[in-house]
Amino acid sequence: MNSNAQQHKADSKFKALFRRGTELLHRGKAQEAAALLEEAHCLKPEHFDASLNLSGAYILTKKFKQAVSLLEILRNQAPENAMVWTNLGAAYLGNPVLARDEEQLRAIAAFEQALVLNPAAPNVAYNIGLIYRDRREYDVAIAWFQRALQANPNDQDARNLIAKLSEMNGRT
Repeated sequence: MNSNAQQHKADSKFKALFRRGTELLHRGKAQEAAALLEEAHCLKPEHFDASLNLSGAYILTKKFKQAVSLLEILRNQAPENAMVWTNLGAAYLGNPVLARDEEQLRAIAAFEQALVLNPAAPNVAYNIGLIYRDRREYDVAIAWFQRALQANPNDQDARNLIAKLSEMNGRT
């Protein structure tokens, strides 16, 4: 087989793996998606969307360190991409229950950068609110949940958390 035919075969294999992995990721099958996206990433490590989708699969399967490794490269390649910063925030945070102060602050900084780039980035203000709630900084958390409501007025979780935290703060 000549090199053109080999390249075409590799390109076709990459496209199939990337397409199927992305489809599985969107269907919530992160474990299966990660396996296919890893294979696609090995074939074309420079492919931006394959790396970004793989980072998402890693986050969903709690492989936060692997996600951070990919996302820090993508951040340097595309510092204006809000999704990179959103995923980076989630990867830095890792498991919210186990997150240490430094991880929380890195996550907040990445999430805030996502909002600078896209003020309506889905769920980002809400995630920042959750971090501040976990830090017991309730006034700041409430402000972030209010911002989440501006982005999505139907966010009942944000509305409930505002009410609960306001009550805890003695401001009903």
